[in-house]
Amino acid sequence: MQIIRLPVLADNYIFLLHDPLRNIAAVVDPAEAQPVLDELRKINAQLVAIFNTHHHGDHVGGNTQLMKAFPDVKVYGGAEDRGRIPGQQVFLQEGDRIQFSDRPANIFFVPGHTRAHIAYYFPPASPGEPGELFCGDTLFAGGCGRLFEGTPGQMVDSLSKLRALPDHTRVWCAHEYTLSNLRFAVTVDAENADLQKRYQDVKAQRDKLEPTVPSILGLEKLTNPFLRWEEPYLQATAKSDNGIQTFARIRGMKDNF
Repeated sequence: MQIIRLPVLADNYIFLLHDPLRNIAAVVDPAEAQPVLDELRKINAQLVAIFNTHHHGDHVGGNTQLMKAFPDVKVYGGAEDRGRIPGQQVFLQEGDRIQFSDRPANIFFVPGHTRAHIAYYFPPASPGEPGELFCGDTLFAGGCGRLFEGTPGQMVDSLSKLRALPDHTRVWCAHEYTLSNLRFAVTVDAENADLQKRYQDVKAQRDKLEPTVPSILGLEKLTNPFLRWEEPYLQATAKSDNGIQTFARIRGMKDNF
């Protein structure tokens, strides 16, 4: 399974999953249709699936046009997004499994950013290879999504599920927010040497207009404050010894940063 990253809008990424042997493809969170159609023509592939993580327009905006171009395409999304994702035909819940080509994926129910958000995790195809996590707006490189429809407790539970995946998992988040996320992170986790190094590395990447997605989950565990609510330094910053409250206060600080 090849993964093609398509930058769109101001800072979104669409991900095209491609099986070159079968000439088929699936798309994750198509904000727009045209970049997907252009890439499908380039690689000469048939679109067989649309994998939506949640209902926001910058994740489902291309669904309708893609369905017109590929009438047999299947549209997937969370069960609780019923009626909010254009063309949705498959309604997924925690623990469900789907298939693209010869790769199975596990479904995680990860509310917080929205009430119905899901994530798709493709385990490694063979030992030593990375797993692939498509997490929409739940987990970002260096950050996490705003809580529009969920609670801090829900988001901590959701992030805990993703944090439990293997360190070498690649994190395909849907926005290029990494530099701004780390600019905030260093203000709340100032003594974290791994974070300081990552911040400098990402600044250099973005100066050269290089993408920072995918990230690696092991690096997120070391440097992302929204996966580190149990760390004493962050709890001191948040003035709380409660993990959910620490997360909520750090999230509130980010909202006002």
